[in-house]
Amino acid sequence: MTKLITDEQRAQLLANGRRSIENDGFDPYPVVKLFTPNAGATWLLTEIDPDDQDRAFGLCDLGQGFPELGYVSLQELESLRGRWVLPIERDLYFQGDKPISAYAREARLAGRIVT
Repeated sequence: MTKLITDEQRAQLLANGRRSIENDGFDPYPVVKLFTPNAGATWLLTEIDPDDQDRAFGLCDLGQGFPELGYVSLQELESLRGRWVLPIERDLYFQGDKPISAYAREARLAGRIVT
């Protein structure tokens, strides 16, 4: 089974979390894309709260047509199981190529995250 977030990604997410605290206008690129293989949910995570390392921030799309920026529990994501008891997976090939604000804007227009 693939780890939900690699050590390298965790380090980048934490660095982004610290930078976000220091810089109100910080608009990072997503570091990791998580998804349910059969339920239509997707998360583009940009940072982890350095004071609560279970709390990640990013663009969340639960597959209901209303993607939004917000916080999510990493522990909860790791424990979630969709239909057929499949866990959330990490997109091994995802590379964020624009700031999260651009992904959020496109997702609102499309009603889903577009990568």
